[in-house]
Amino acid sequence: MQIVVTAFTSLDGVVQAPGGPDEDRDGGFAHGGWSMRYFDPAVMGAAWDDAITSADAMLFGRRTWEVSGPAWSAQSGDPFADRINAIPKYVVSRTLTDASAWANSTVIDDPRHYPQGDGRVLVMGSPSVVRELVDADLVDEYRLMIEPVVLGGGKSIFPRNGNSRGLELVECTTAATGTLVCTYRRG
Repeated sequence: MQIVVTAFTSLDGVVQAPGGPDEDRDGGFAHGGWSMRYFDPAVMGAAWDDAITSADAMLFGRRTWEVSGPAWSAQSGDPFADRINAIPKYVVSRTLTDASAWANSTVIDDPRHYPQGDGRVLVMGSPSVVRELVDADLVDEYRLMIEPVVLGGGKSIFPRNGNSRGLELVECTTAATGTLVCTYRRG
């Protein structure tokens, strides 16, 4: 399956805690919720909708899965939430043994053990999982929402090991908030 990474990212590559102040304070990160003021429902909402409707499965790190599960499973009647709840989900964890808390979830011990075959696996959030996939050169497509803010530090989805990977810009749309919604594929 193709791996598609979708992320809110600052101009300096930070993806940590875009949604809320208490989402992820690791490392003393104090900018939780930084992304919300740049969210453009028309452009960015459409990009997320396209990402989820074109996915055949989702891949999460344990922490993102644990935060996302209760939030999405509590919603119904919304096509986006219904799709996330219905799609097969794989959570990478070496400690979690039971994934029954969120429907259609399965625990795997390594991000490279995602399902094989045709289709697309969507990864959202989960920076440590994405870094492993990028490092192993397994990401086929990046759908990045590059927001006009510099955060000065925090978690990134990109490893810092010096490996270079060329990408091809396939599409780029500018949101009213100044966010660039860009799709990159392997070069």
